[in-house]
Amino acid sequence: MKIHPSFSIQGRTISFDDLKEVGYSLIKEGEEFEKHIGEFLLDWIDDLPTLSVKTSGSTGAPKTILLKKEQMVNSARATGNYFNLKPGATALLCLPATYIAGKMMLIRAMVLGLNIYLVPPSSYPLEGITDSFDFGAMVPLQVSNSLSKLHQIHKLIIGGAPISNSIREALKGVENSSYETYGMTETITHIAIKPLNDKEVEDATFTVLPNVELTTDDRGCLVINAPEISDETVVTNDVVQMLSKTKFNWLGRLDNVINSGGVKLHPEHIEKVISNYIDTPFFVAGITDNELGQKVVLVVEDAEIKDIQKTIDGISEFKKFEKPKTILIAKEFQRTDSGKIQRSKTLHQILKL
Repeated sequence: MKIHPSFSIQGRTISFDDLKEVGYSLIKEGEEFEKHIGEFLLDWIDDLPTLSVKTSGSTGAPKTILLKKEQMVNSARATGNYFNLKPGATALLCLPATYIAGKMMLIRAMVLGLNIYLVPPSSYPLEGITDSFDFGAMVPLQVSNSLSKLHQIHKLIIGGAPISNSIREALKGVENSSYETYGMTETITHIAIKPLNDKEVEDATFTVLPNVELTTDDRGCLVINAPEISDETVVTNDVVQMLSKTKFNWLGRLDNVINSGGVKLHPEHIEKVISNYIDTPFFVAGITDNELGQKVVLVVEDAEIKDIQKTIDGISEFKKFEKPKTILIAKEFQRTDSGKIQRSKTLHQILKL
């Protein structure tokens, strides 16, 4: 694979011929996160046309899929064009290189000629960092813990987990350009972008990147046709509202839909309401109910039921059947390696006890 002549790591220009030495050096002498970066660099320059990538396992069992390197390059170029990333622009890698989001930050740097800085993946990625960067990517937890320093990343993409209302509100006061992304491992990260703190955009919707065609199937779920990044049409379980051929609203996961008294409820919508009132980690789910078929339950991590119940009783925005009928407490949520809550595993663990 070709490497842009402007590609550098922390100010040091790296050529294709340098990558093997850099990769081995990181594996041999680097910290744990740097070893994963080194392993990825060696995989990237081998003779194979594909790369093995792990899915996170947030909605099912984690699996390994093969992605074409050529299509990963196409994805990197699409991101570069959308965000106008020029050779020499600085980028921050604060995500693990074991998953697609971290790998793609490295590929963007190599393809677009960025100067990428490596920091350990953590919940506080900007702690102790005084430099500013043109581009970066974070998960919501990192964003929440970095709000006072986010202006150091001029263009920031956020993905990997739902963004709470409190984070959305806080981002409006940040002097940078932050964007919510929609995508998955199978689409080589994002295929759609939503601005989060553009002062001129209210209730912004997702807009697809060029060369991506969207439709919905008979379930109302998104179907993605993007030949430059995937040989096959990607049929998702994401229920969406199509506003045009290029714009859509994400409503929630079909696998999470709760049928309560014949009314279909999206937990993600209910969570959006509750997130205005609760800071502790939580999620909404449906469990079997003799009368309603399913009832809405609120699952909270390590909290007092009395305090949470009082808060829930004070919320007036719930529509019919949306108010949680039961509150369940988990000492600790089941999570993937990348920090996403595993809803079904957590719920099963609680109900089994």
